[in-house]
Order: sequence, then structure tokens, then C-alpha cells
Amino acid sequence: MAAEGTSFKRELLATLPSLRAFAVSLTGKHDKADDLVQDTVMKAWAKQSSFEMGTNIKAWLFTILRNEFYSQMRKRGREVQDTDGAFTERLSVHPSQYGSMDLEDFKKALSQLPDDQREAVILIGASGFSYEEAAAICECAVGTMKSRVSRARSRLTELLKISGESDYGPDAVSAQVTSGNHLV
Repeated sequence: MAAEGTSFKRELLATLPSLRAFAVSLTGKHDKADDLVQDTVMKAWAKQSSFEMGTNIKAWLFTILRNEFYSQMRKRGREVQDTDGAFTERLSVHPSQYGSMDLEDFKKALSQLPDDQREAVILIGASGFSYEEAAAICECAVGTMKSRVSRARSRLTELLKISGESDYGPDAVSAQVTSGNHLV
């Protein structure tokens, strides 16, 4: 068994120059070829028990190298090259706790509305009904429904202390962080 291990090692080492040449022809780059040969040797060494001494070790190693190369290519096809971090930076998200807190504030403000206004804003804003459909559900005139929604929106704006579009979404600091416009 020890003699077979020594023979395997000797034949493996003798094939390295040919493996490297084949790897360079596949990758086109010497450093990547060296990595590919190293991966091939590591796999071959780990699986040497499956190699039958006396058969063509060069063909066996070339098959391992070729399969490893294509496996790496498939893996790279699923990966995103992002050496400068630009893609990763755009993946940043706003902290979810602010959304949860905003939702709680909205629920509290909504509960302070009169029943008819709360019902109107939920039917129009949250449930997606048209003014006509909401008016039919509440058995009132369309103009009455529009008035209720308008008053509900005004009161919610007041209760939530909303003065403009800048009050929606993330605060100024987290917006800059997630947009990539970092403060210095």
C-alpha cells in the first residue's frame, strides 16, 4: 500500500507541467491556472483511493481539472463581480425598526379619527375601493365619502406631524447611508 502511495505521488508530480499548461489554456491567466491546478491536485489526492494504479493517471487528472474548471465557471456565472463594492453598497436597506415604529404611530393616529372618517380612509386608502364603491358600502353620497377621506387625511397629517414629503421614508442620515451619499 505504501508503494502504491509513493507511485501515485510520483506520477501525480510528473503530470503537473502538463496540468498547468492545460489549465493556462482554459483560464488564459497564469495565476488562475495555478489555483486550478492546486484545486485539481487537492481533489485527486483526496480521491486517490478511487484511482486504479496502472491506468492513465494523466487522463484522470485532466478530467478532474476540466470538471473543476467548469464547476468554477458555473459558480462564477451565479456570482456578481463587485470588487469596488458598488453593487453591495446599493443593496443596503433602511432599518426596519423605523417602519415598525411609523406603523405603530399611524395605527395610534388612525384610532383617534372619528369612526366615519376612519372607515372612509380604510376603504379608499387601504382596501382600494373607489369613492363610488366606498359610498355604496357606507350608504352615503359620493361627495360625502370624498369629504370624509379628505378630513381624515388632514387629521392624520396633523396627528403625525407631517409637513411635507421629507417626512415620509427614512430620516436624512439613514437615507444618505443607504443611497451611497456618505457623510464625511
